[in-house]
Amino acid sequence: MAGSTTVSYTQNLMKYMSLDQKGSAMAEYIWIDSTGGTRSKSKTLTKIPKGGEFSLEDLPEWNFDGSSTGQAPGDNSDVYLRPVAIFPDPFRGAPNILVITECWDPDGTPNKFNYRHECAKLMEAHKVHEPWFGLEQEYTLLDMSDRPYGWPTNGFPGPQGPYYCGVGTGKVFCRDIVEAHFKACLFAGVKISGTNAEVMPAQWEFQVGPCAGIELGDHLWLARFLLHRIAEEFGAKISFHPKPIPGDWNGAGLHSNYSSKEMRCEGGMKFIEAAIKKLEGRHKEHIAVYGEDNTLRLTGRHETGSIDSFSYGVANRGASIRIPRECAHKGFGYFEDRRPASNADPYQITGIMMETIYGGLDEK
Repeated sequence: MAGSTTVSYTQNLMKYMSLDQKGSAMAEYIWIDSTGGTRSKSKTLTKIPKGGEFSLEDLPEWNFDGSSTGQAPGDNSDVYLRPVAIFPDPFRGAPNILVITECWDPDGTPNKFNYRHECAKLMEAHKVHEPWFGLEQEYTLLDMSDRPYGWPTNGFPGPQGPYYCGVGTGKVFCRDIVEAHFKACLFAGVKISGTNAEVMPAQWEFQVGPCAGIELGDHLWLARFLLHRIAEEFGAKISFHPKPIPGDWNGAGLHSNYSSKEMRCEGGMKFIEAAIKKLEGRHKEHIAVYGEDNTLRLTGRHETGSIDSFSYGVANRGASIRIPRECAHKGFGYFEDRRPASNADPYQITGIMMETIYGGLDEK
């Protein structure tokens, strides 16, 4: 076990988790704060719909103190939570739910850190193209001293090589957290498609998708919340920073896979190439929303392109955009944007992809 959770603690908790809720349900309202972290608070729902399945119409708007999360000033601190997506709760079980929400200000406008609202409008405006997304989320597991698990106290582990997709003691760390997260995502209905150990000890990756439109951002944020919540129980910390530890290691990314219905059909390569040309023309705009400290990762080394230039190629993991070899062979499929850092916001990534390829809302 990665942290300090004890068997007695778990047994004591389970006594209470199995108690009758007397016809009420618990809803965990989840939102994204000013630093790109997840926050949540619990609400009692006194009416459970017939059949036990909640809809968005069953969930009231709620609020929180935005001055405590960097989302509002102290003299006007109310920020409102509007439910937008519902998932089963793997921690509390049925009929309890997890709720992804958007943050809104008292004047009826989206909070400045609410990136979902604009993304959803772009997805709706361009839905005729049937956009599909997949994101590959890399992260690092840290102990309470912010040191990656398994690393020597006063040094660094051996060079990369045995750790990627590794099996065995000394090669991988914290598999218990990874397994728990995978199962929790499946229970919650997150479209998680896989997981693997990465090239740095205590670094892992999970993949979400394919998802249609705004669904990708909702599922990725819920998967992040679940990972933090599970790590909390094991006494571990999650870092989505692209370079959480100094040294000559690969930075952590959030690689974005994209295709449209045109790209997925025979002859789709011409649509893929046309999209890549548009991405090249807005390289700086994409980098601006592709995560903090991405300069530490996009160095042109360790299978990354340079942050100052744009490149693409077939099966080239050192390019900004990679076209999988299978897609190039078939002449249709998808492409991978390898530029986003692991701490980037999925709503911003997918939203600017729509904007760049198909045009902004003011162009509709």
